[in-house]
Amino acid sequence: MSIVTLDQAIDIAMQLPLDQRELLLDIIRRRDIEARREEIAKDAEASLAAFRAGELKPQPVDEIIQELRLALEDEA
Repeated sequence: MSIVTLDQAIDIAMQLPLDQRELLLDIIRRRDIEARREEIAKDAEASLAAFRAGELKPQPVDEIIQELRLALEDEA
C-alpha cells in the first residue's frame, strides 16, 4: 500500500464534483467525531477502573472546577 501525502489527497478530492466533496467532508467529520467519542469512552473506562482500584480519590467539586479553569487558561 502506498502512502498518500496530504497534498495528494487534497488534489484528488478537488477533482471530485462539489456535491461529492461536500459528502466527503461530512463523512470525514462524522468519522472524526466517532473516533473522539471512542477515545473519550476509553478514557472514562480507564478512569473508572482506576477509581475503583483506589488509585483516584474523590475531590470536592470546587477543586475540580478550579483545576479545569486553570487547564483551560493554560491552553489559551
